Amino acid sequence: MKQYKAFIVISLLFVSVVIAACGNDNSNAAPVATDYSQSAHWLSLPATVNKVDVFYLYPTAWNKVAPSDPNINEVDNASMQKGSNAAFARQATAFETVGNVYAPYYRQADAQYTLTLPTLAQREQVIAGAPTVDAVAAFDYYIKHYNNGRPFILAGHSQGSNVLLNLLADYMKVNPEVYRRMVAAYVVGYSVTQAYLDSNPHLKFAQNADDTGVIVSYNTQSPDVAKGANPVVLDGALAINPITWTRGTATASKTDLLALGSFMPVAGVFTPVPQYADATIDIDKGVVTTTADPTGLMLGFGPGVFHSYDYPFFYYNLRANAANRVEKYLNIHPQ
Repeated sequence: MKQYKAFIVISLLFVSVVIAACGNDNSNAAPVATDYSQSAHWLSLPATVNKVDVFYLYPTAWNKVAPSDPNINEVDNASMQKGSNAAFARQATAFETVGNVYAPYYRQADAQYTLTLPTLAQREQVIAGAPTVDAVAAFDYYIKHYNNGRPFILAGHSQGSNVLLNLLADYMKVNPEVYRRMVAAYVVGYSVTQAYLDSNPHLKFAQNADDTGVIVSYNTQSPDVAKGANPVVLDGALAINPITWTRGTATASKTDLLALGSFMPVAGVFTPVPQYADATIDIDKGVVTTTADPTGLMLGFGPGVFHSYDYPFFYYNLRANAANRVEKYLNIHPQ
């Protein structure tokens, strides 16, 4: 397995939340989508083609350096491209044994600016601008030029997952023939709420390890983090246990036979680590809690909020579950 330098973990969703948010919006005009016919606008275009694809959107990989910087970056921003490649290494590689991983570069909102907006509606409006416009354009281009009718998985984290929720709500609604080929959507590190599902009855949340055409979602934190302290967890958030793939509240121990291990920074490199993270659903908080050891981890949201480790903690369980859902899908829809 490839090894990755431990410093990539600093490419968190929200790298620094202590700088006051201000700055200039790029424009009041509707954003024009990035041209995804250009290969330079893709982080990953696989050379080989397997039976199943994965379309991946990385978390926030960029933040403003100066208050006067624009609140939305350019698609060729060098800092974002570096951070997105780092995120790909610790997240999207979980799916490389499952399918062909396609990943576009997409413009992103500065997290500091977005988080300090006074209402959730304003935050969502920012994400619905250039980030969503780019991601939907990239997905549409992927479907029309690369997919060739194959089933696919959607995978994202944090801002990438927020954008995926917009894609699921709108693009899949008006393109049901595409939606029927979706094996699952791993919307990790952002909240899927019952209100969102009620507003989008064509979508459904995962109930177990085997269902397909579903949304899989969770946010990870320690049990003692207060309700409301994790800024990506919304009221009414739903979660599934990333070890047992059930919705129940029983704890899945890190020594459980179902616990397949983590992908963590050790002595300067990301490497497999067995028996690291347990998992329990806290229904009231809408999260997955874990007693994993936080020593040496960089926690951008404060003590106990394991946002940047949503994928690494359960890396091998995510891989196995994606493979399982693909198998179930292909059994029902043989190619």
